[in-house]
Amino acid sequence: MTDKSNPENGPDESVDTPSTGSGNESFPEPAEGQPVEGATEDMNFVEAEGPDVETSLSDADLSFLEDASTASSSTASDEVLAAERLADLQRVTAEYANYRKRTEANREIERERTVGEVVKVLLPVLDDLDRAEKHGDLGDGPFASIAQKLRGGTERMGLKPFGAAGDAFDPQLHEAIFQQPSAEVEVETVADVVETGYYLGSTLLRAAKVVVSTPVSA
Repeated sequence: MTDKSNPENGPDESVDTPSTGSGNESFPEPAEGQPVEGATEDMNFVEAEGPDVETSLSDADLSFLEDASTASSSTASDEVLAAERLADLQRVTAEYANYRKRTEANREIERERTVGEVVKVLLPVLDDLDRAEKHGDLGDGPFASIAQKLRGGTERMGLKPFGAAGDAFDPQLHEAIFQQPSAEVEVETVADVVETGYYLGSTLLRAAKVVVSTPVSA
């Protein structure tokens, strides 16, 4: 209430006295830039507690992640490199195996060719022994022993004779020097062998010269 009768203030001056009991107390607003009383304590509490979720990574964490990524990339690169090296090794091994097979096959062919050149020189001698044996000229004499040793030696070199009376005629293996009709055969058949044929290993060294019996046409 304002007392206007205060003699010290004069009749025109008024003195403000606080009013109590009204229940409508008002607080002064803080000046600009000054913290509000009570808010300072809340801010200090938030700073003490820290943020709710830690979203930043330390240098050690970043270094660990980089090392893990590098190790994973290095492991993948090593696996790819190992697979490539294994494929190269398998390819080289297969090529070497094929090379060995070709070399061995060529070596065998070359050996047979060389032996064949030597054996061909002996074929006329073997033919003479066959003719002498057919005519009974070998018997049990010294020529029979020589013929046996010569034939045994050429067989050890890989020479195999073929061609006998009664075999089916094969133009790949037999050379027909004479043909005679026969009612006793139904297909072309070797009737007699004039010169024995020979294989050297798997190579046909010489075809057999034969007389062929042909079936009689109806």
